[in-house]
Amino acid sequence: MRVYIAFTKKEIVEQIRTYKWLIVISVFFLFGMMSPLLAKLMPDIMSGMKVEGIKIEIPEPVVMDAYAQFFKNFTQMGILILLLVFGGTLSNELMKGTLINILAKGLPRPTVILSKFTASVILWTVGLLVAVTTTYGYAFYLFGDASVPNFVFSIFCLWLFGCFLIALILLSSALANGTFGGLILSVITLVVLLLISISPKVAKFNPITLTSKNLDLLKESVNVNDLYLPVAITAVLTIVALYLAILLFRRKKM
Repeated sequence: MRVYIAFTKKEIVEQIRTYKWLIVISVFFLFGMMSPLLAKLMPDIMSGMKVEGIKIEIPEPVVMDAYAQFFKNFTQMGILILLLVFGGTLSNELMKGTLINILAKGLPRPTVILSKFTASVILWTVGLLVAVTTTYGYAFYLFGDASVPNFVFSIFCLWLFGCFLIALILLSSALANGTFGGLILSVITLVVLLLISISPKVAKFNPITLTSKNLDLLKESVNVNDLYLPVAITAVLTIVALYLAILLFRRKKM
């Protein structure tokens, strides 16, 4: 446990030194600020656009529009940020050979995977909390009321998918060779999950569902109980991905 904690601290310090913390928190803070602001200003922006022969009527913005913008940002750009920031978490060190010395000194290989996962999840969690807090506070300031149903559970679904994505990146990095091998394999997996989610029969088992039903949860057009199954499956897949990453990393030649 001491080794695990020490290596996790080392990973967090490394994230700070490589400006990952600055990038994630800054970008997510901007997402949090932009979501309510764009929702509030959208009618004015659209009304200023002159289209000959077409009259554009935009309804008065409400707080739900701010959250719609928030989840749109995170399910698109947010996932891209995670891929870019954490895509080389393991691959870069494998290519540079920086893990050879510490592994030779007795550092257990499972500790490397678990510590990298823990440090990445901590950064993802802090960044998401910054974005959520900013969005909620600014939405309250602009709209007077930021309360919506199932907000916490909807954010939890987004957070869990992010954890799954981090585990997938580690698995892909342990499986594929090269600096970008793990990142490319992760993107391919996400595209496959996105394509098969088109089928309603498959969607209820698909982790992608956790990023596509967030707004429906807030509008209560989807019941919380309907997402218990994809939540459970995503949690299990995250654990399985970590387990497989550990097995593959144990066998990987440095």
